Amino acid sequence: MREKTAPGSLPVPANFMNAQSAMVGLRGRDLFSTLRTLAFQGLRQPVHSARHAFAFGKQLGRVMLGDTLHKPNPQDARFSDPTWQLNPFYSRSLQAYLTWQKQLKAWIDESDLSPDDRTRAHFLFSLLNDAIAPSNSLLNPQAIKELFNTGGSSVLRGARHMLDDLLHNSGLPSQVSKQAFEVGRNLATTTGAVVFRSEMLELIHYKPMSEKQFATPLLVVPPQINKYYIFDLSPEKSFIQYCLKNDLQTFAISWRNPDARHREWGLSSYVQALEEASEVCRAITGSKEVNLIGACAGGLTIAALQGHLQAKKQLRKIGCATYLVSLLDSQVDSPAMLFADEQTLESAKRRSYQSGVLDGRDMARVFAWMRPNDLIWNYWVNNYLLGKEPPAFDILFWNNDNTRLPAALHGDLLELFKHNPLTRSGAMEICGSPIDMSKVNLDSFSVAGINDHITPWESVYRSALLLGGNRRFVLSNSGHIQSILNPPGNPKATFMENGKLSSDHRAWYYDAKKLEGSWWPAWLEWIQQRSGERHETQVAIGNSKYPAMEAAPGTYVHIR
Repeated sequence: MREKTAPGSLPVPANFMNAQSAMVGLRGRDLFSTLRTLAFQGLRQPVHSARHAFAFGKQLGRVMLGDTLHKPNPQDARFSDPTWQLNPFYSRSLQAYLTWQKQLKAWIDESDLSPDDRTRAHFLFSLLNDAIAPSNSLLNPQAIKELFNTGGSSVLRGARHMLDDLLHNSGLPSQVSKQAFEVGRNLATTTGAVVFRSEMLELIHYKPMSEKQFATPLLVVPPQINKYYIFDLSPEKSFIQYCLKNDLQTFAISWRNPDARHREWGLSSYVQALEEASEVCRAITGSKEVNLIGACAGGLTIAALQGHLQAKKQLRKIGCATYLVSLLDSQVDSPAMLFADEQTLESAKRRSYQSGVLDGRDMARVFAWMRPNDLIWNYWVNNYLLGKEPPAFDILFWNNDNTRLPAALHGDLLELFKHNPLTRSGAMEICGSPIDMSKVNLDSFSVAGINDHITPWESVYRSALLLGGNRRFVLSNSGHIQSILNPPGNPKATFMENGKLSSDHRAWYYDAKKLEGSWWPAWLEWIQQRSGERHETQVAIGNSKYPAMEAAPGTYVHIR
């Protein structure tokens, strides 16, 4: 569980990333407004400010004499090199930096600012403190060592990388080597074909990989803001291959990357498209129902579809539902959201409607600045100071393969974050149907990640409680993406489960049992029990009405 930092402790690196922050964005004027508030605070409390300035000067004097006053936060890997402790120059630099951080934190904590203003101040200064860290300079001991080891070529390579990022990556350090991967060549290689295409999506039917199949098909619904192949990376990480090898008839949706022409695509539009795709799955397999699995915003979409079908008395078309790191209860506490007043929300809506879409690159930049040490300064050091190539990592490649959100869907998500309508019966309408998730009496399996900052596990837990039917909730020991990509065999994988879903997530957590390994096998047993009878495998992809068209991964996944 997350813990708040105690008064007087050292600040941890900034880590404020969540789904709401990316959708709303941060305006420079809001940050400057907080900075102005702090400047006025210094003038309004001169004695308070002078006392902390004097304390800082006194501690800085001790640091210059060689005293070690503070230890780096154990969560902070920037200063793991022994040089930061053993070399007198570096140890003094580190101690001066930590002293500044602690004194500034104390000045904010002990001021008479309102609680919200204090939180905003901590948010702002955590970003600034991370930016000015001595590890981000050319004096970084690792950079000095690399400089001598390469005869100075590391500096030239770093300068070349920086120029390339300025020209082609919006000035942010590249997180991954884009030349190492290609969709359809070494990513998304599972055999299948597009069997249905609409303006909004392609439906991929995968070739079976087992001698028998369960009767009820599984439809994989990815988030609209990312490409679908997170479920089909390399074969050893492929969730789709795991399903196919374990007798599940598997389909996947590949959303189209929208442009300004599609600005009116809202959540209802996506639900209608998903309903049409599920009908195609039923027609091809001859099944009366289809099982759904949705990730992140895809989970929201399958929930909205079920609420819509329940209102139409057609919920029998769905067998069960799996939610991966999905927010239905959108109440998320984050310092960044304190900047999101009514004006900020309306400004975010207006910007996307003017351009027709919310660009995924804009969201990626917000995500990066919400977690700058992991997503910016880490690569700043690697790419520029050390002159190394960014890593060849398939998950990072997928994460950087951004898509856009149509303006209407962006507006719907902002309204969801603002009003949290799924927590109240009839407060949200989809395709003209009032939604009441408590009446969706289907079995559900929800997965959250304890280190997930995008969709915090507490909110995912509350989301599971909104559902009717028999609910199962598991908590992975990973973050947002790693909670999904958690294949068996990972020696570090564990998850927690407690069959009693109490109203308080803390009570659930303290009574939960820790289990070794991935949650995939537990889910597989659960979904197989809800997938009907096994029968001989039908090798053909599609049928006469919906024949195989283009081979997987299809066309839409390549649209930039």
